[in-house]
Amino acid sequence: MNPFRYERARDAAEASVLLGKTPAAMLLGGGTNLVDLMRLRVAKPEALIDVSRATSDRVELLPGGGLRLGAGMRNTDAAADKTLRARYPVLSQALLSGASGQIRNLATVAGNLLQRTRCVYFQDVSKPCNKREPASGCPAREGYHRNLSILGASDACIATHPSDMAVALMALDARVRIIGAGGERLVPLAELYRLPGDEPQRDTTLQHGDVITHVEIPPLEFAKRSRYRKVRDRASFAFALVSVAGALDIRDGMVRDVRLALGGVAHMPWRARIAEEALRGRPAREDTFREAAAAELRAAQPLRDNAFKVPLAQRSIVRTLLELSAEP
Repeated sequence: MNPFRYERARDAAEASVLLGKTPAAMLLGGGTNLVDLMRLRVAKPEALIDVSRATSDRVELLPGGGLRLGAGMRNTDAAADKTLRARYPVLSQALLSGASGQIRNLATVAGNLLQRTRCVYFQDVSKPCNKREPASGCPAREGYHRNLSILGASDACIATHPSDMAVALMALDARVRIIGAGGERLVPLAELYRLPGDEPQRDTTLQHGDVITHVEIPPLEFAKRSRYRKVRDRASFAFALVSVAGALDIRDGMVRDVRLALGGVAHMPWRARIAEEALRGRPAREDTFREAAAAELRAAQPLRDNAFKVPLAQRSIVRTLLELSAEP
């Protein structure tokens, strides 16, 4: 591990200033991802800015019925919060499906959103990787890519985003509150992430010096009927091959509204807007669900060893919607 300077920020504003002073500085929350990358020599920060006590670690009620999660809140605490569990069960389920209990006790809300990909080529410094070293190549396209993207990828990168929590938040239209050199701003989660294009080294639209302070979830009454499905190789401590976050609003047998997002299929949590549009105003039946799922996955461009993800994602969407439609 390379030597680095350590500083503890008293609040988010100070963290932003400290981060901005050093181009190679990085933020340290729970460290469950960053420390691993430092050990692998993928991340080589000159300075670590400890924000573990710089941001809120609580859930707050927002006017109108939404929730605000502090960036420093531990995943275990967020998943166990009674209000969050009652209003957004999909989020609690997503949090509990991630990693292990020990890691959830350390991992933070903001850190979870900013996880780096687990692509084996990104984590192996002896191999080329456009995300780690731009213009060096993407050996995953011809090599091991079973767990990688089928949607939104580019010639430069087919990595997937590993977070479960982010998939649920994407379905819930969450927003991220950020403080940076230009002051404070509120960014939709869908605009925080970016697809790889020809700059796969940029996972997000954050600028150096930006610090996430909160995640805000707007009120969504029918999110009480929601769930998270994660398909993986083993029952725990495994990243998703495909995951689905869904919320469904049914009235008189018709889909009045719906929220869907997919994990394990793209460089970012994938909002299934095509499927959503195909479902609204349609009968809440299996054939409708199948048609919507097929429409969403029509743009998929799988590779040799991950083509199985296309039918897997379709079946996962259908099963999730069927289970939601059967709830009282």
